[in-house]
Amino acid sequence: MNIAYVRVSTVEQNEARQVEALNKHNIDKWFTEKVSAKDTKRIQLQAMLEFAREGDSIYVHDFSRLARSTKDLLDIVEMLNAKGVNLVSNKENLDTSTPTGKLMLTMIGAINEFERTNLLERQREGIAIAKLQGKFKGRQAKEIQGFDEQYKRYKNREINKVQLATELNITRPTLDKLIKEHETNN
Repeated sequence: MNIAYVRVSTVEQNEARQVEALNKHNIDKWFTEKVSAKDTKRIQLQAMLEFAREGDSIYVHDFSRLARSTKDLLDIVEMLNAKGVNLVSNKENLDTSTPTGKLMLTMIGAINEFERTNLLERQREGIAIAKLQGKFKGRQAKEIQGFDEQYKRYKNREINKVQLATELNITRPTLDKLIKEHETNN
């Protein structure tokens, strides 16, 4: 089955250009939406990904219609590959069912991984320099006044962890860390 995904970012935009470009593929099923691609939690995108079956081909006008970030795009492609679904982009002239298409996606993935590794390395180097200069001390520990009393209430089952975290205005992981430190030190 030939499936098309068409997306524009705002209600004011018109999807006609994309529809026209995709018509040549004899589309059997259309998924269209007017929403930002800030993430992959889009109703029609998710419906399309659920609908697609092995042997189907998904057509997009260009990859930016499918995903804003390379990571999201690669995640979608990986999911489609696992299902045996091909992805075809008009603008990039890329078809994941061909050896060249698979090579290009692998290269995109490699570039993405390279960029991510470089970013983390630069971040570590920056932190090391800041530590040497005494400017970076890590995240400051959260100081909770009267934690002993609150902890006793929790241990006596007067309140649960969710209630305690809410009262202290902290997250559950922070509360778990505080409880662990309290139990270790006392």
